[in-house]
Amino acid sequence: MTVEELREIERLLAALDMDAGTFAELRRRFPNLSWTRCDASDVIEAPFRTFGRFDVHLLSNADHCARITSDPAAATGVVLAQRGLQP
Repeated sequence: MTVEELREIERLLAALDMDAGTFAELRRRFPNLSWTRCDASDVIEAPFRTFGRFDVHLLSNADHCARITSDPAAATGVVLAQRGLQP
């Protein structure tokens, strides 16, 4: 993930009202990145950033194994983990 991509993603997440269309818009604008959406309880690692009700985790598939990373240069995807979905 480039610095420019990360800045644009952060700008969009900070500006947009997070709804079902937001996730689709992010996937459309950044097709080179893998995108995953889940409940925040599904991710035990600390988030890279937090925007509204979403924690943002960076995903790396280095060595053919998907893992959460804090290094944007190693990131090949984004996990949007929504807080407050579970009853």
